[in-house]
Amino acid sequence: MKVTELGEFGLIDLLAEMAYRTQDKQTPAGQQLIIGIGDDAAAWRGNTSIQLVTVDSFIQDVHFSLDITPWKEVGWKALAVNLSDIAAMGGMPRYAVVSLALPGDTEVDDITVLYQGMIELAQKSGVAIIGGDTSNAPQVAINITVLGSIQSQHENVLTRAGARAGDRIAVTGYLGAASAGWEMLNKKLQFDAETTVHLKQAFLHPYPRIAEGQLLLEQGVKAAIDISDGLVSDLNHICQASQLSARIDVDSVPIHPDVRINFGDRALELALSGGEDYELLFTGSTEVIDRIRKIATCPITVIGEMVADKESTVALVDRQGNPFKLRKGGWEHFTKR
Repeated sequence: MKVTELGEFGLIDLLAEMAYRTQDKQTPAGQQLIIGIGDDAAAWRGNTSIQLVTVDSFIQDVHFSLDITPWKEVGWKALAVNLSDIAAMGGMPRYAVVSLALPGDTEVDDITVLYQGMIELAQKSGVAIIGGDTSNAPQVAINITVLGSIQSQHENVLTRAGARAGDRIAVTGYLGAASAGWEMLNKKLQFDAETTVHLKQAFLHPYPRIAEGQLLLEQGVKAAIDISDGLVSDLNHICQASQLSARIDVDSVPIHPDVRINFGDRALELALSGGEDYELLFTGSTEVIDRIRKIATCPITVIGEMVADKESTVALVDRQGNPFKLRKGGWEHFTKR
């Protein structure tokens, strides 16, 4: 079997099962582990707080193209996707270790600009870049590991497996702008100056919802994930981990006006499956979500409900209850498209 036949998530499940079978639960590492492979980050109990770690790859012509992404934005975004994973667990990112693989003819000035983008976001987020590795490669590959923690007063962590039947499904911010920005840059679409700046920023310069993740944890949310592969795809991860299904009212999905106006009928598709928004998708009781909506500094929109059905499917309907068919799924590595 080829990895293209198994798919990204099938491969992850296979490797997770191998790792789980060989773990010794009697060792200190095994006893302190809370979450291993399969969530946005791994978590274990430290001496004074829950510790978190995540790692992501950012590879040229897979995750980014230098034709449309400046070096500084490559650095910013490579770190942002990792910080977003820590945010999705309700944690505070602390340290980053950066591995760079580069062609030998890469300009040194370009790499220093890339690092400036990383450093800028690290400073804004209270993160220290403390080490890494460099090596030669045929194309640019950036691998970042971020370590974080959850404040000691919290005994819990946000997980994909924390949803309950009857929970409302909610999302921070607006969806679709990042994928709209990619289309604008890749297809050289022309919009007014304000829209161009907004969509470009949404795609190239995502800002992780770190404070919002901590707010969710503080207010009693149990289940969350960041939207990297697309709303429907990422919600499906919550469904599978929680052994539930979900029902989404597509008319409630928050789409930025710039996307609605300029992409028309395709705006909803971009919001549902476009990905790279790095907003937080979470579930909770009506009471908990209402409380969060009053406190949060960003929009919080309820878009659906978790359903007691172990088929782990995501049903899309409009306000009248009519099924909505999504033409394109979210992102998955190795899958033939």
